[in-house]
Amino acid sequence: MSKTIFVSNRLPVTVSIKRHQIDYHESIGGLATGLKSFHQGSDSLWVGWPGVAKDRLRKDEEKKIEKALNESYKCHPVYLTDKEISLYYEGFSNKTIWPLFHYFADKAEYNEKTWDYYQRVNKKFYKSLKPHIEEDSIVWVHDYQLMLLPEMIKEDFPSVKIGFFLHIPFPSSEIFRLLVWKKEILKGILGSDLIGFHTYDYVRHFLSSVRRILNINQSFYKIQYNDRTIEVDAFPMGIDYHYFSSKTIDEVNIPKDYKVILSVDRLDYTKGILERIKAYRAFLKRYPKYRGKVKLHLIVAPSRQSLPTYDELRRNIEKLVSETNGEFGSFDWMPIWYLYQSFSQDDLIKYYKEASILLVTPLRDGMNLIAKEYIAARSDHQGMLIISETAGAASELSEAIIINPNDEMQIAEGIKTALEMTKTERVERNKIMNERIKRYNVEFWATEFMNRLQKVEIKEIVKLPKDEIIDKKMIFEQFKQSKSAILFLDYDGTLVDFQSTPMQAYPSRKLKNILQKLSQIPNTEIVIISGRDHQTLDRWLGNLHVNLVGDHGLWYKTKDSEWRKTISIDSTWKDRMRHVLEIYVDRMPGSFIEEKTHSVAFHYRKCEPEMVSTKMSEIKDALFSIKGNYPIEIQEGHMVLEIKDQRVNKGSATYLFTNHHDYDFMLAAGDDVTDEDMFKALKDAVTIKIGYGYTLANHRLQTVKDFRELLEDMIHIGGKK
Repeated sequence: MSKTIFVSNRLPVTVSIKRHQIDYHESIGGLATGLKSFHQGSDSLWVGWPGVAKDRLRKDEEKKIEKALNESYKCHPVYLTDKEISLYYEGFSNKTIWPLFHYFADKAEYNEKTWDYYQRVNKKFYKSLKPHIEEDSIVWVHDYQLMLLPEMIKEDFPSVKIGFFLHIPFPSSEIFRLLVWKKEILKGILGSDLIGFHTYDYVRHFLSSVRRILNINQSFYKIQYNDRTIEVDAFPMGIDYHYFSSKTIDEVNIPKDYKVILSVDRLDYTKGILERIKAYRAFLKRYPKYRGKVKLHLIVAPSRQSLPTYDELRRNIEKLVSETNGEFGSFDWMPIWYLYQSFSQDDLIKYYKEASILLVTPLRDGMNLIAKEYIAARSDHQGMLIISETAGAASELSEAIIINPNDEMQIAEGIKTALEMTKTERVERNKIMNERIKRYNVEFWATEFMNRLQKVEIKEIVKLPKDEIIDKKMIFEQFKQSKSAILFLDYDGTLVDFQSTPMQAYPSRKLKNILQKLSQIPNTEIVIISGRDHQTLDRWLGNLHVNLVGDHGLWYKTKDSEWRKTISIDSTWKDRMRHVLEIYVDRMPGSFIEEKTHSVAFHYRKCEPEMVSTKMSEIKDALFSIKGNYPIEIQEGHMVLEIKDQRVNKGSATYLFTNHHDYDFMLAAGDDVTDEDMFKALKDAVTIKIGYGYTLANHRLQTVKDFRELLEDMIHIGGKK
């Protein structure tokens, strides 16, 4: 049976030390309850921070804790120092990711040092986790503190099934793109095979960010990335329904003189606590008849007290509570009963059962399980939930009173509606919500995710013989034994990564050095064969001792000659095609036209993906309608549509070099549709496709980095020829 490993920032067991006495406290509810049945399995492990700083432990205590956690709780600790906790957790996780993902962009801090520690701690988690991973393991990573971890695991263990679940909202792409390290975060998450969120809104936002920021293909909640298929879906987290619905509390004193409105939150600016108090204040002002007949029980659990933002929030809450009680209170009635402390679940259930209304009005919340706990606890169906439309739970609890958390008067009216609702209507609404959360409880949530993850197939997008891992040993041996070699190398997407505009992809000093060293290998010819215009190639690479082919094969230049045309072409068609493309450039912000000797290219890499999907078929139809009898073809590449003379292609250009010389080693590498002509022409060569997708090449590498490393190895081999 495969080994199951859960990874989260905190273990389901908290370790504390007082006077060298080590205590262990198991977590109750939430994630710990949901994963309990899986964690109790015969072969499972939970990896995370135990809650005590490494600086405060002696070596013998570390070993003792590790042994106890392993033997008694099936947990493995990741020890973090005070500095790591400060910079990784309180810093990047809670000062950058938390506010940004909750739409508080003005509170997000972008600090290189905290980002550095976020990376370090993710690597620390991986280092601690790695010895426990087996080839058939299943790993489920949790939450925003460990978003880089899935990629680290996948790089070393490609056959391991990896799940990732985000317990907070994923913001819209417009908000997410504000993050300085957005690409790194997305790529980290995309190391997973199954990615889960609480709601479909968050799924949609994530997919939009992947599409807009990384330009990665996707359809039907599946992402094609690095020759893998990644599934993305919504899994709304539930509660331990039986615990809350069946719990009996002694001496529940349901007030008879007034109705209790309950508010339960931990201290956080995302919870809308200040706005909630103001709305309650507006309710008392607009409906004076309820003064003395209602009371707001405001429970705020301490949280992140070391952060200045939270300390300031606490003071503002206390000030507003005092002002409200002072304005509306009387000798025998206090409008708000304020408690700044944490309560056990049993104590909270008592408050749930006493409350006529639960007021849940976060400005943004991933799920909010308190809303579900209240509904389950009020087994008499007599309570009424008022919930913010921006809480994840609202999508499941549509029978509740749904409000805009920024609209004080709407919340005030919601309170009035809840107070005046008939008993019959309350019961009807609550029964529906109750049945729903009973079915989709926390165990169901965990089981559904794990079942989906277990069914994930780890396979490449295209399963063909040519998709096998590249046989470098064979290539190096053939190259070493050759007496005469030639290398045909595409430029964009093969030697350099794609850039937002073509002119940004100029060769670095390191690339030029690689090409220069390749050209110095005895009896080896280097041909840079590109769709780039020959003037740009000459400007960028003309000073190197290499052969150049530009414009997909229309122009060529050997290292000992000037530029020459391969054929004579008629370009009268270009004006008509350019006119059509210019119309769409005006309609599609971010697109532009690149004109070459024999072709016109329409680039749309910087356009909005939705706009591209809408307009591209329209553009192609317009171009085909005026193509007529011109000897041209319309070819799609990486975010580019190119109209070119069909007689010009890279395959024909290779004959210029192979027709008059007998090479015993030939290699061709490219990433695009235009390179398939080259692969087809060089049947006896080592042909390498860079990236994913169907190809005629007999080898494949995933990235430009991989291919450049191959060339550097060939330089080393070539020196020994």
